[in-house]
Amino acid sequence: MTPIAVRRWAWIHKWSSLVCTVFMLLLCLTGLPLIYHHEIDHALGNAIEAPAMAANTPKASLDDVIAAGKALYPGKVAMYLSQEADDPSIWFLTMGDNPTDEKFKSIAVDARTAKVLGEPSFEGSFLGVMFHLHVDLYAGLWGKLFLGFMGLLLVIAIISGVVLYAPFMRKLEFGEVRRERGPRVKWLDLHNMLGIVTLTWALVVGATGMINTWADLLLKYWQATEMAEMIAPYKGLPPPTQLGSMQTSLEHAVAAEPGMKIGFVAFPGTPFTSPHHYGIFMRGDEALTSRLYKPVLIDAQTTEITDRRNLPWYLTGLLISQPLHFGDYGGAWMQFLWAALDVITIFVLGSGLYLWLKRGAPAPARAASAPAAKQEEQGMPALATEGEAR
Repeated sequence: MTPIAVRRWAWIHKWSSLVCTVFMLLLCLTGLPLIYHHEIDHALGNAIEAPAMAANTPKASLDDVIAAGKALYPGKVAMYLSQEADDPSIWFLTMGDNPTDEKFKSIAVDARTAKVLGEPSFEGSFLGVMFHLHVDLYAGLWGKLFLGFMGLLLVIAIISGVVLYAPFMRKLEFGEVRRERGPRVKWLDLHNMLGIVTLTWALVVGATGMINTWADLLLKYWQATEMAEMIAPYKGLPPPTQLGSMQTSLEHAVAAEPGMKIGFVAFPGTPFTSPHHYGIFMRGDEALTSRLYKPVLIDAQTTEITDRRNLPWYLTGLLISQPLHFGDYGGAWMQFLWAALDVITIFVLGSGLYLWLKRGAPAPARAASAPAAKQEEQGMPALATEGEAR
Protein backbone atom coordinates (compact mmCIF):
# COMPACT_ATOMS: atom_id res chain seq x y z
CA MET A 1 0.00 0.00 0.00
CA THR A 2 1.35 3.42 -0.93
CA PRO A 3 1.98 6.05 1.76
CA ILE A 4 -0.84 8.19 0.32
CA ALA A 5 -3.28 5.30 0.54
CA VAL A 6 -2.18 4.60 4.10
CA ARG A 7 -2.80 8.22 5.06
CA ARG A 8 -6.26 8.17 3.45
CA TRP A 9 -7.29 5.01 5.25
CA ALA A 10 -5.79 6.36 8.47
CA TRP A 11 -7.89 9.53 8.12
CA ILE A 12 -11.05 7.47 7.57
CA HIS A 13 -10.25 5.25 10.54
CA LYS A 14 -9.33 8.12 12.83
CA TRP A 15 -12.44 10.22 12.27
CA SER A 16 -14.96 7.37 12.06
CA SER A 17 -13.50 6.08 15.34
CA LEU A 18 -13.44 9.46 17.04
CA VAL A 19 -17.03 10.37 16.17
CA CYS A 20 -18.53 7.09 17.37
CA THR A 21 -16.20 6.15 20.26
CA VAL A 22 -18.07 7.85 23.12
CA PHE A 23 -21.41 6.45 21.96
CA MET A 24 -19.95 2.99 21.39
CA LEU A 25 -18.56 3.08 24.93
CA LEU A 26 -22.04 3.96 26.17
CA LEU A 27 -23.57 1.09 24.16
CA CYS A 28 -20.99 -1.41 25.43
CA LEU A 29 -21.45 -0.30 29.05
CA THR A 30 -25.26 -0.43 28.87
CA GLY A 31 -25.27 -3.62 26.79
CA LEU A 32 -23.26 -5.54 29.39
CA PRO A 33 -26.05 -5.73 32.02
CA LEU A 34 -28.63 -6.42 29.29
CA ILE A 35 -26.78 -9.66 28.46
CA TYR A 36 -27.62 -10.84 31.98
CA HIS A 37 -31.03 -9.18 32.30
CA HIS A 38 -32.74 -12.33 33.61
CA GLU A 39 -30.08 -12.90 36.25
CA ILE A 40 -30.10 -9.23 37.29
CA ASP A 41 -33.89 -9.23 37.59
CA HIS A 42 -33.67 -12.21 39.94
CA ALA A 43 -30.84 -10.64 41.96
CA LEU A 44 -32.80 -7.40 42.40
CA GLY A 45 -35.94 -9.26 43.36
CA ASN A 46 -37.87 -7.94 40.34
CA ALA A 47 -38.49 -11.28 38.66
CA ILE A 48 -42.00 -12.71 38.77
CA GLU A 49 -42.16 -16.49 39.09
CA ALA A 50 -45.07 -18.87 38.90
CA PRO A 51 -45.54 -21.38 41.73
CA ALA A 52 -44.13 -24.86 41.12
CA MET A 53 -46.64 -27.36 39.72
CA ALA A 54 -46.50 -30.72 38.01
CA ALA A 55 -45.25 -30.57 34.43
CA ASN A 56 -48.52 -32.01 33.11
CA THR A 57 -50.71 -29.40 34.84
CA PRO A 58 -53.31 -28.29 32.27
CA LYS A 59 -53.31 -24.72 31.03
CA ALA A 60 -56.12 -22.31 31.78
CA SER A 61 -58.25 -20.91 28.98
CA LEU A 62 -56.85 -17.72 27.49
CA ASP A 63 -60.30 -16.20 27.95
CA ASP A 64 -59.87 -16.68 31.71
CA VAL A 65 -56.36 -15.19 31.57
CA ILE A 66 -57.72 -12.08 29.83
CA ALA A 67 -60.65 -11.92 32.28
CA ALA A 68 -58.17 -11.85 35.20
CA GLY A 69 -56.48 -8.79 33.71
CA LYS A 70 -59.80 -7.07 33.05
CA ALA A 71 -60.89 -7.73 36.62
CA LEU A 72 -57.77 -5.92 37.81
CA TYR A 73 -58.25 -3.02 35.38
CA PRO A 74 -61.92 -3.03 34.31
CA GLY A 75 -61.65 0.25 32.41
CA LYS A 76 -58.80 -0.86 30.14
CA VAL A 77 -58.63 -2.94 26.97
CA ALA A 78 -56.29 -5.81 26.17
CA MET A 79 -53.45 -4.90 23.80
CA TYR A 80 -50.97 -7.81 23.74
CA LEU A 81 -50.51 -11.25 25.22
CA SER A 82 -47.10 -12.96 25.24
CA GLN A 83 -44.93 -15.62 26.87
CA GLU A 84 -41.19 -16.02 27.38
CA ALA A 85 -39.81 -18.70 25.05
CA ASP A 86 -38.29 -20.62 27.98
CA ASP A 87 -41.14 -20.15 30.48
CA PRO A 88 -44.65 -21.11 29.30
CA SER A 89 -46.04 -20.95 32.86
CA ILE A 90 -46.70 -17.19 32.74
CA TRP A 91 -48.71 -15.05 30.35
CA PHE A 92 -47.84 -11.36 30.19
CA LEU A 93 -50.95 -9.33 29.43
CA THR A 94 -50.60 -5.70 28.30
CA MET A 95 -53.59 -3.43 28.91
CA GLY A 96 -54.20 0.24 28.15
CA ASP A 97 -56.88 2.88 27.87
CA ASN A 98 -56.92 2.26 24.10
CA PRO A 99 -55.18 -0.18 21.70
CA THR A 100 -52.25 2.21 21.12
CA ASP A 101 -51.85 3.52 24.70
CA GLU A 102 -48.17 4.20 25.46
CA LYS A 103 -48.83 4.29 29.21
CA PHE A 104 -49.90 0.65 29.33
CA LYS A 105 -50.01 -1.74 32.26
CA SER A 106 -48.20 -5.09 32.15
CA ILE A 107 -49.74 -7.92 34.15
CA ALA A 108 -48.25 -11.36 34.82
CA VAL A 109 -50.90 -14.09 34.93
CA ASP A 110 -50.34 -17.76 35.83
CA ALA A 111 -50.94 -19.77 32.64
CA ARG A 112 -52.26 -22.74 34.68
CA THR A 113 -54.56 -21.07 37.20
CA ALA A 114 -55.32 -17.73 35.49
CA LYS A 115 -54.40 -15.93 38.73
CA VAL A 116 -52.60 -12.60 38.67
CA LEU A 117 -49.00 -13.02 39.86
CA GLY A 118 -47.95 -9.38 39.81
CA GLU A 119 -47.23 -6.37 37.65
CA PRO A 120 -43.71 -6.22 36.20
CA SER A 121 -42.14 -2.80 36.61
CA PHE A 122 -39.73 -2.08 33.77
CA GLU A 123 -39.88 1.66 33.13
CA GLY A 124 -37.70 3.49 35.62
CA SER A 125 -35.95 0.33 36.80
CA PHE A 126 -32.19 -0.18 36.44
CA LEU A 127 -32.64 -2.44 33.43
CA GLY A 128 -35.23 -0.08 31.98
CA VAL A 129 -32.76 2.79 32.08
CA MET A 130 -30.01 0.62 30.58
CA PHE A 131 -32.39 -0.52 27.84
CA HIS A 132 -33.44 2.99 26.80
CA LEU A 133 -29.87 4.30 26.83
CA HIS A 134 -28.84 1.32 24.71
CA VAL A 135 -31.74 1.44 22.26
CA ASP A 136 -32.87 5.02 21.72
CA LEU A 137 -31.24 7.41 24.24
CA TYR A 138 -34.79 8.26 25.38
CA ALA A 139 -35.29 10.00 22.04
CA GLY A 140 -37.61 7.55 20.26
CA LEU A 141 -37.14 6.86 16.56
CA TRP A 142 -34.62 9.67 16.07
CA GLY A 143 -32.51 8.31 18.91
CA LYS A 144 -32.55 4.87 17.30
CA LEU A 145 -31.54 6.24 13.90
CA PHE A 146 -28.74 8.30 15.47
CA LEU A 147 -27.34 5.22 17.22
CA GLY A 148 -27.70 3.34 13.94
CA PHE A 149 -25.49 5.94 12.28
CA MET A 150 -22.95 5.50 15.09
CA GLY A 151 -23.06 1.76 14.38
CA LEU A 152 -22.34 2.45 10.71
CA LEU A 153 -19.32 4.53 11.69
CA LEU A 154 -18.14 1.65 13.90
CA VAL A 155 -18.34 -0.76 10.95
CA ILE A 156 -16.33 1.72 8.83
CA ALA A 157 -13.78 2.09 11.63
CA ILE A 158 -13.39 -1.69 11.89
CA ILE A 159 -12.95 -2.19 8.14
CA SER A 160 -10.46 0.68 7.83
CA GLY A 161 -8.59 -0.63 10.88
CA VAL A 162 -8.19 -4.02 9.22
CA VAL A 163 -6.88 -2.37 6.04
CA LEU A 164 -4.28 -0.48 8.08
CA TYR A 165 -3.34 -3.39 10.31
CA ALA A 166 -1.71 -5.50 7.57
CA PRO A 167 1.01 -3.03 6.47
CA PHE A 168 1.59 -1.91 10.05
CA MET A 169 2.31 -5.46 11.22
CA ARG A 170 4.61 -6.50 8.38
CA LYS A 171 7.69 -6.47 10.62
CA LEU A 172 6.04 -7.33 13.90
CA GLU A 173 4.90 -10.63 15.30
CA PHE A 174 1.16 -11.02 15.79
CA GLY A 175 0.21 -9.72 19.21
CA GLU A 176 3.63 -8.20 19.87
CA VAL A 177 3.58 -5.36 22.40
CA ARG A 178 6.64 -3.07 22.26
CA ARG A 179 6.95 -2.14 25.91
CA GLU A 180 10.43 -0.69 25.43
CA ARG A 181 9.11 2.04 23.08
CA GLY A 182 7.19 3.98 25.73
CA PRO A 183 3.64 3.87 27.13
CA ARG A 184 1.88 5.30 24.10
CA VAL A 185 3.35 2.78 21.66
CA LYS A 186 2.54 0.03 24.14
CA TRP A 187 -1.09 1.19 24.29
CA LEU A 188 -1.16 1.40 20.50
CA ASP A 189 0.01 -2.21 20.17
CA LEU A 190 -2.55 -3.38 22.75
CA HIS A 191 -5.26 -1.41 20.95
CA ASN A 192 -4.37 -3.01 17.60
CA MET A 193 -3.97 -6.54 18.97
CA LEU A 194 -7.25 -6.60 20.92
CA GLY A 195 -9.02 -4.84 18.06
CA ILE A 196 -8.04 -7.67 15.71
CA VAL A 197 -8.93 -10.33 18.31
CA THR A 198 -12.45 -8.93 18.71
CA LEU A 199 -12.80 -8.06 15.03
CA THR A 200 -15.46 -10.57 14.01
CA TRP A 201 -17.55 -10.12 17.15
CA ALA A 202 -17.43 -6.32 16.99
CA LEU A 203 -18.36 -6.38 13.31
CA VAL A 204 -21.31 -8.74 13.91
CA VAL A 205 -22.58 -6.84 16.96
CA GLY A 206 -22.07 -3.44 15.31
CA ALA A 207 -23.81 -4.47 12.08
CA THR A 208 -26.73 -6.20 13.80
CA GLY A 209 -27.13 -3.30 16.19
CA MET A 210 -27.33 -0.94 13.22
CA ILE A 211 -29.97 -3.18 11.60
CA ASN A 212 -32.01 -3.24 14.82
CA THR A 213 -32.30 0.55 14.78
CA TRP A 214 -34.29 0.25 11.55
CA ALA A 215 -36.97 -1.92 13.21
CA ASP A 216 -39.63 0.79 13.42
CA LEU A 217 -39.18 1.80 9.78
CA LEU A 218 -39.20 -1.79 8.53
CA LEU A 219 -42.33 -2.54 10.57
CA LYS A 220 -44.13 0.50 9.16
CA TYR A 221 -43.20 -0.59 5.63
CA TRP A 222 -44.54 -4.09 6.31
CA GLN A 223 -47.77 -2.64 7.70
CA ALA A 224 -48.21 -0.45 4.62
CA THR A 225 -47.57 -3.32 2.18
CA GLU A 226 -48.15 -6.93 3.22
CA MET A 227 -50.31 -6.27 6.27
CA ALA A 228 -52.44 -3.92 4.17
CA GLU A 229 -52.95 -6.76 1.66
CA MET A 230 -53.90 -9.21 4.41
CA ILE A 231 -56.62 -6.95 5.86
CA ALA A 232 -57.82 -5.41 2.55
CA PRO A 233 -61.16 -7.34 2.48
CA TYR A 234 -62.16 -5.61 5.75
CA LYS A 235 -61.38 -2.09 4.57
CA GLY A 236 -64.26 0.29 5.31
CA LEU A 237 -66.15 -2.13 7.55
CA PRO A 238 -67.17 -0.96 11.05
CA PRO A 239 -65.10 -2.41 13.91
CA PRO A 240 -66.65 -5.39 15.71
CA THR A 241 -68.68 -4.68 18.83
CA GLN A 242 -68.37 -8.22 20.20
CA LEU A 243 -65.10 -10.18 20.19
CA GLY A 244 -64.95 -13.93 19.81
CA SER A 245 -63.14 -16.38 22.08
CA MET A 246 -59.36 -15.91 22.21
CA GLN A 247 -58.95 -19.54 23.27
CA THR A 248 -60.80 -20.75 20.17
CA SER A 249 -58.76 -18.40 17.98
CA LEU A 250 -55.56 -19.77 19.50
CA GLU A 251 -56.62 -23.36 18.84
CA HIS A 252 -57.32 -22.53 15.18
CA ALA A 253 -53.88 -20.93 14.79
CA VAL A 254 -52.10 -23.88 16.43
CA ALA A 255 -53.98 -26.34 14.20
CA ALA A 256 -53.02 -24.35 11.10
CA GLU A 257 -49.32 -24.19 12.05
CA PRO A 258 -48.37 -27.57 13.61
CA GLY A 259 -44.90 -27.66 15.12
CA MET A 260 -44.97 -23.97 15.98
CA LYS A 261 -45.68 -22.23 19.29
CA ILE A 262 -47.42 -19.03 20.26
CA GLY A 263 -45.06 -16.05 20.23
CA PHE A 264 -47.44 -13.25 21.04
CA VAL A 265 -50.99 -12.12 20.37
CA ALA A 266 -51.98 -8.65 19.15
CA PHE A 267 -55.53 -7.57 19.91
CA PRO A 268 -57.72 -5.62 17.44
CA GLY A 269 -56.61 -2.05 16.83
CA THR A 270 -52.94 -2.50 17.77
CA PRO A 271 -50.20 -1.77 15.20
CA PHE A 272 -49.54 -5.49 14.56
CA THR A 273 -53.04 -6.23 13.30
CA SER A 274 -56.27 -4.45 12.27
CA PRO A 275 -59.42 -3.33 14.13
CA HIS A 276 -61.08 -6.54 12.87
CA HIS A 277 -58.47 -9.18 13.70
CA TYR A 278 -56.58 -11.00 16.35
CA GLY A 279 -52.98 -11.17 15.18
CA ILE A 280 -51.51 -14.44 16.46
CA PHE A 281 -47.78 -14.59 15.78
CA MET A 282 -46.45 -18.14 15.77
CA ARG A 283 -42.76 -19.00 16.22
CA GLY A 284 -40.44 -21.99 15.89
CA ASP A 285 -39.39 -24.18 18.80
CA GLU A 286 -35.61 -24.12 18.30
CA ALA A 287 -33.13 -21.68 19.87
CA LEU A 288 -32.86 -19.50 16.76
CA THR A 289 -36.25 -20.17 15.09
CA SER A 290 -38.00 -19.16 18.32
CA ARG A 291 -37.21 -15.59 17.22
CA LEU A 292 -38.80 -16.01 13.78
CA TYR A 293 -42.51 -15.24 13.65
CA LYS A 294 -45.32 -16.14 11.27
CA PRO A 295 -48.46 -13.99 11.52
CA VAL A 296 -51.84 -15.69 11.49
CA LEU A 297 -54.79 -13.30 11.22
CA ILE A 298 -58.00 -14.40 12.91
CA ASP A 299 -61.38 -12.73 12.38
CA ALA A 300 -62.05 -11.30 15.85
CA GLN A 301 -65.79 -12.02 15.57
CA THR A 302 -65.89 -15.46 13.94
CA THR A 303 -62.48 -16.71 15.23
CA GLU A 304 -61.76 -18.09 11.73
CA ILE A 305 -58.40 -17.70 9.99
CA THR A 306 -58.51 -15.06 7.24
CA ASP A 307 -54.84 -15.03 6.17
CA ARG A 308 -51.42 -16.33 7.19
CA ARG A 309 -48.06 -15.94 5.53
CA ASN A 310 -44.33 -15.87 6.22
CA LEU A 311 -42.68 -12.58 7.05
CA PRO A 312 -40.75 -10.92 4.20
CA TRP A 313 -36.98 -11.26 3.99
CA TYR A 314 -36.22 -7.87 5.54
CA LEU A 315 -38.17 -8.64 8.74
CA THR A 316 -36.67 -12.13 8.87
CA GLY A 317 -33.21 -10.56 8.67
CA LEU A 318 -34.14 -8.13 11.42
CA LEU A 319 -35.37 -10.91 13.72
CA ILE A 320 -32.25 -13.01 13.10
CA SER A 321 -30.03 -10.03 13.88
CA GLN A 322 -31.53 -9.57 17.37
CA PRO A 323 -30.26 -12.78 19.03
CA LEU A 324 -26.92 -12.37 17.25
CA HIS A 325 -26.68 -8.89 18.73
CA PHE A 326 -27.48 -9.83 22.32
CA GLY A 327 -26.07 -13.38 22.32
CA ASP A 328 -29.03 -14.63 24.34
CA TYR A 329 -29.87 -17.82 22.43
CA GLY A 330 -26.88 -20.06 23.25
CA GLY A 331 -27.10 -20.48 27.01
CA ALA A 332 -24.72 -19.41 29.78
CA TRP A 333 -21.51 -20.00 27.84
CA MET A 334 -22.57 -17.72 25.01
CA GLN A 335 -23.62 -15.08 27.52
CA PHE A 336 -20.18 -15.29 29.12
CA LEU A 337 -18.45 -15.08 25.73
CA TRP A 338 -20.53 -12.03 24.73
CA ALA A 339 -19.81 -10.36 28.08
CA ALA A 340 -16.05 -11.05 27.85
CA LEU A 341 -15.85 -9.70 24.30
CA ASP A 342 -17.90 -6.68 25.38
CA VAL A 343 -15.37 -5.90 28.14
CA ILE A 344 -12.44 -6.27 25.72
CA THR A 345 -14.19 -3.95 23.26
CA ILE A 346 -14.59 -1.38 26.03
CA PHE A 347 -10.80 -1.54 26.46
CA VAL A 348 -10.24 -1.17 22.70
CA LEU A 349 -12.51 1.89 22.57
CA GLY A 350 -11.01 3.37 25.71
CA SER A 351 -7.43 2.85 24.51
CA GLY A 352 -8.28 4.45 21.16
CA LEU A 353 -9.63 7.49 22.99
CA TYR A 354 -6.50 7.57 25.18
CA LEU A 355 -4.26 7.49 22.11
CA TRP A 356 -6.10 10.44 20.64
CA LEU A 357 -6.03 12.50 23.83
CA LYS A 358 -2.29 11.81 24.26
CA ARG A 359 -1.43 12.43 20.62
CA GLY A 360 0.68 15.53 21.40
CA ALA A 361 2.70 13.94 24.19
CA PRO A 362 6.35 13.32 23.19
CA ALA A 363 7.55 9.75 23.21
CA PRO A 364 10.87 9.47 25.10
CA ALA A 365 12.03 6.57 23.00
CA ARG A 366 11.35 8.26 19.68
CA ALA A 367 15.00 8.36 18.58
CA ALA A 368 16.02 5.12 20.26
CA SER A 369 15.70 3.07 17.13
CA ALA A 370 15.80 4.54 13.63
CA PRO A 371 14.63 1.31 11.91
CA ALA A 372 11.63 1.11 14.22
CA ALA A 373 10.77 4.75 13.57
CA LYS A 374 11.00 4.18 9.83
CA GLN A 375 8.76 1.14 10.14
CA GLU A 376 6.10 3.19 11.91
CA GLU A 377 6.28 5.87 9.22
CA GLN A 378 5.35 3.22 6.67
CA GLY A 379 1.95 2.72 8.22
CA MET A 380 0.69 3.73 11.65
CA PRO A 381 -3.00 2.93 11.95
CA ALA A 382 -5.92 4.43 13.78
CA LEU A 383 -5.49 7.32 16.17
CA ALA A 384 -1.70 7.38 15.88
CA THR A 385 -0.78 8.74 12.46
CA GLU A 386 0.88 11.84 11.09
CA GLY A 387 3.91 11.39 13.34
CA GLU A 388 1.94 10.63 16.52
CA ALA A 389 3.14 8.05 19.01
CA ARG A 390 6.51 7.64 17.32
